[in-house]
Amino acid sequence: MASTSPTPSERTARLCAEAALFMRDHVLSRVSHDLRSPLNAIHSWAYVLERKIDSADAAAQRALAGIRTGVEQQVHLLETLVDTTRAETRKLQIERAPFALDALIDETVDEARRALADTRGVSVGVQGTPTGATLDAARERIGQALWLMLTFATEASAAGAAVSLDVSTTATAAQFDVNWQASREALTDAALPHLLESFARAQACEQQEAGRCAWVLALCQRVAEAHGGRFEARPLVEGEAASLTLSVPISGT
Repeated sequence: MASTSPTPSERTARLCAEAALFMRDHVLSRVSHDLRSPLNAIHSWAYVLERKIDSADAAAQRALAGIRTGVEQQVHLLETLVDTTRAETRKLQIERAPFALDALIDETVDEARRALADTRGVSVGVQGTPTGATLDAARERIGQALWLMLTFATEASAAGAAVSLDVSTTATAAQFDVNWQASREALTDAALPHLLESFARAQACEQQEAGRCAWVLALCQRVAEAHGGRFEARPLVEGEAASLTLSVPISGT
């Protein structure tokens, strides 16, 4: 039987699922990293206490044994639950191939409009095309990252607002800037239609630690890193200009 192309709704569902998958991976990565540091400290201090406490003090020795056992149990949980769950997505595999950048931009913008922007009354425009550029990269992954950037900007825009995708290319890199006026209220308003998870949208409103992006944008960051590029997100400030930037090398070499 001949395969059929996915419908727009199936395509949107797949894009949302990919965003959720890498958001899960991002959160688990932070859990693994942020829990191991204090566990290592507890383990080290237990050895310090061991040298200070009388070996004949049975109660103190039982307390130290309990501390070590607790640390070992937590490390085991991280290894068997967190690390195993992340095994599939810990390293993003990409398949590079040359493709026409302008065609991908047209497809991705159409998907973003159809999936949410039109329903929310948000216009999505493109600046800097046609580029005539050919990108040697993972076409599907670049498209997913751009779609998520446009969708997030739409989620964080009031009705009647405009989202702009600005495309620029040089001999060595392609850069994509999504610009809009931030509306944190629109991002979290349960009465509005949404595509992204509610808890992730709420977390995106919080102040992010230096060098870390909002959970919901994890896929964009991973795609950038896998291509040797970069991803940046300006903090969301109500009523002020917001931007997301994805930059990737033109060539895979």
